[in-house]
Amino acid sequence: MKQFGALPLRSAAFAGAVLFAASAAPAFAQDRYAAIVIDAETREVLHQDAADEQRFPASLTKMMTLYMLFEAMERGEVSLEDRIVASRHAARQPPSRLGVRRGDSLSVEQAIGALVVQSANDVAVMVGERLGGTEANFAEQMTARARQLGMASTRFMNASGLPNPHIRTTARDMATLSLALWRDFPQYYHYFQTPSNAWRGREGRNHNHLLGQVEGVDGIKTGYTRASGYNLASAAVRNGRRVIAVVLGGETSAARDAQVAYLIESAYEELARRQQLDPAGITYASREVQTVNATLARNGQTILPGGPRANGPVGPLRGPLEPVPLAPVEQGDAADGDAGDGEAAR
Repeated sequence: MKQFGALPLRSAAFAGAVLFAASAAPAFAQDRYAAIVIDAETREVLHQDAADEQRFPASLTKMMTLYMLFEAMERGEVSLEDRIVASRHAARQPPSRLGVRRGDSLSVEQAIGALVVQSANDVAVMVGERLGGTEANFAEQMTARARQLGMASTRFMNASGLPNPHIRTTARDMATLSLALWRDFPQYYHYFQTPSNAWRGREGRNHNHLLGQVEGVDGIKTGYTRASGYNLASAAVRNGRRVIAVVLGGETSAARDAQVAYLIESAYEELARRQQLDPAGITYASREVQTVNATLARNGQTILPGGPRANGPVGPLRGPLEPVPLAPVEQGDAADGDAGDGEAAR
């Protein structure tokens, strides 16, 4: 199985910093925002902003739960057809949840769909207990495996990402994990493209709104708690070139989605520019700063690339963004379309 170390600290400033408009409401809380964009082939960091600052992963935690499950499948410990049973502890998890009751069982493949699409906290516990005996033991195993993958700044305390003051990660570590899932498990990576998942007549939709909206995006996971803000780890491939973008700490899902979309667009613009300037692949480490004045969230709707946008090159975006009215939302991935009860992870 392929392994790789932590992503390097070097960065090519591919599009410069974008200035905030003084009158614009920030779309990201300064103490929560973090971002990173990497070239999956070379592992070069194309952009980073607070990429090594401690943050809460929320349901990005479930990417590690899935990594552990995929490894168990590779070792032959479980198969897609095997059944896992809900304990009392699993059934008591707050939303976002599938809604299992004690004694209910799911196939491993059904569990994967519930984790990817519904970001189900109850199913995350079911997986953790099946693989680790207890959720606490599984969380220790998750942290140890994360260290081996090079995620030196990450600690897991549960299988779901539900709020816990001791859980921590960084944007860089989440990019490392995203890359690991794609590289190590190409046979399972397609699950992150699942558009919907149904159980007992109830259908959930994937909360990664960039799927099918931004060219080449094919995964991977959203997350939200009140403490973390809106998180998204996303991957895209165009003309055989893959980039991974992670944004943590969005104030709204629309602002987060727009931020990731523009970072992906900027990455491909920079890679294309380099190819034009030097087909042999010499790295150019500087570029004139660009200021973007684009409306990315309007009336609660995200305007993604392909729709209205500023003229000229688009740089990494911290603002200005129009504020999206905040309706009361629950935690979990519910604010992205999940249901939560106020302290869930999604």
